[in-house]
Amino acid sequence: QVQLLESGGGSVQAGGSQRLSCRASGDTFSSDCLAWFRQAPGKVRERIGTAYIGGRTYYADFVKGRFTISQDNAKNTVYLEINSLKPEDTAMYYCAAGVGRPCTYNNWGQGTQVTVSS
Repeated sequence: QVQLLESGGGSVQAGGSQRLSCRASGDTFSSDCLAWFRQAPGKVRERIGTAYIGGRTYYADFVKGRFTISQDNAKNTVYLEINSLKPEDTAMYYCAAGVGRPCTYNNWGQGTQVTVSS
């Protein structure tokens, strides 16, 4: 079992940037991917992007270059940088670990709230 802990959320003004972190601990070797999701109130959960461990990163179409996922393997951490934040980006942001190809997500963090004010 891998444990995931998101951090870095908070309130930010529109147009700004935010860098979220997802720290993985425990049985990190059991995961093939780490991904970022978000869910706004009243909306479905969206996958932002998936980083395959030791492989490529794939992004959802809506990202349009504003979201960047990076990895620090030494720290077992995956980051999500959001640029040019919009009020519509306000959501709970989750990281998830998964297995397989494509990944099936079986472990989720508790989420970190990002609130973008106009």
